[in-house]
Amino acid sequence: MNLKAVVFDAYGTLYDIQSVAEITEDAFPGYGEIITQVWRIKQLEYTWLRSLMRRYQDFSDVTRDSLAYALRVLGLAYENAAFERIIEKYLHLDLYPDAAIALTALKPRKLAILSNGSPDMLNALVRNTGLDGLLDATISVDAKKIFKPSPQAYELIGEVLGTAPEEVLFVSSNPWDAAGAKSFGLNVAWIERVTPEAMALACVETELVAPLTMFKAIRTQMDELGFAPDHRVRSLSELPGVIKG
Repeated sequence: MNLKAVVFDAYGTLYDIQSVAEITEDAFPGYGEIITQVWRIKQLEYTWLRSLMRRYQDFSDVTRDSLAYALRVLGLAYENAAFERIIEKYLHLDLYPDAAIALTALKPRKLAILSNGSPDMLNALVRNTGLDGLLDATISVDAKKIFKPSPQAYELIGEVLGTAPEEVLFVSSNPWDAAGAKSFGLNVAWIERVTPEAMALACVETELVAPLTMFKAIRTQMDELGFAPDHRVRSLSELPGVIKG
């Protein structure tokens, strides 16, 4: 591949969105996992619904609205301080352990993030986790006022980095994002952190399907949209080998 740039999704790809569960559990003992999963599902749904409705609000608003939804439907009363403490975690999400090493190994190609996150959220997150020294650009869809997987969102890569789609490897663990990027014409590597075999095992280990297992069934398996990724890897650490191959 004659690649000039590698562009990453942020949430779920470089950053572990499940790391908010520690905060939600501390704020609402016994409800941490279900809050985390409902919150993320609604967060994604709100991005798609707002794009279809042409009623854009940035990702910080979407994130707050979807958390308020999750707490309301679970019947959980809360004080503003607890709500804000949970929201604050999105500026300090855990970086996947192999992220910094993988990005370093991909130099000297241009490295960037393309995310649904708002500029303030992304810039704080990148700075707080030390990736600002590795990335050439942190690109927010806010510039187009529409969320991924809209083609307009992926256009930002070429506009910011000066690359053609065939010169870019786009990396995401989110199947809907991988499909959207492939539909746009980018080279795509999908990080398959959860396999169908692992899903099957999780479902038979208990009589009740856990919220995290349900989330993984809905949001971590490749979608049937007719756009398969070019590469399937299990972790960020495999990406340098993909490029050399």
